[in-house]
Amino acid sequence: MSLSKLRPVARQSTESIVTDNLRDFILSGEARPGERLTEIALADQLGVARATLRTALHRLTVEGIVVQIPYTGWQVASLTPHDVWEIWTLRGSLESLASRLAAQRREPEIRAALETAFSALRTACEAGNLKEMIDADFALHQVIIDSSGHRRLAAQYRIVEQQVRLFIATSNTHVATGPGDIIAQHQPLIAALRAGDAEAAAAAAWEHDETEGLRLTAWLRGQGDTPAA
Repeated sequence: MSLSKLRPVARQSTESIVTDNLRDFILSGEARPGERLTEIALADQLGVARATLRTALHRLTVEGIVVQIPYTGWQVASLTPHDVWEIWTLRGSLESLASRLAAQRREPEIRAALETAFSALRTACEAGNLKEMIDADFALHQVIIDSSGHRRLAAQYRIVEQQVRLFIATSNTHVATGPGDIIAQHQPLIAALRAGDAEAAAAAAWEHDETEGLRLTAWLRGQGDTPAA
């Protein structure tokens, strides 16, 4: 019997597991923007040392979803209208480049992944399931990023995506346009990717994120800079 096809199981450090748990907790919307994250309570709940917890919190500050306040402690990041504008324009720049690169690739598996992701988004929108719509929307964008074949772009995108998820988790703005509009907003980008039109794909990706960023920025200004529950 040969064991050559068995691959070692990836090991995760305790710090990584705690980071993942905290990230999931925050992005679920359980912790509100500006809410304090108390080290003692969190460490006790997770069953880890405070030093381990601090390592995880520091990692989340790099991702932009937690902030450390001098002499005060940690809290969930609050996003101002300008923060949202920055996040969505940065996302647009990354996705524009990714879409340009993805459109130039003709491998069948890449095309199949795009169609599968877009079909899943359409199905979720038709069903009207909000959580599935959000997950499918993120999944489609991630497929485009992955299809670019640009590892460093993908690494930067992961940071931006966490901040996008934070805003969506702590607001209800994603329902403002409706399921039908979500599909319509993605149609130009999907059409350009299908056609292999790199310039059109890049332009469509940028326009999609810029339009959405401006809409969300305007909405947030109308809320007094505080995302709604």
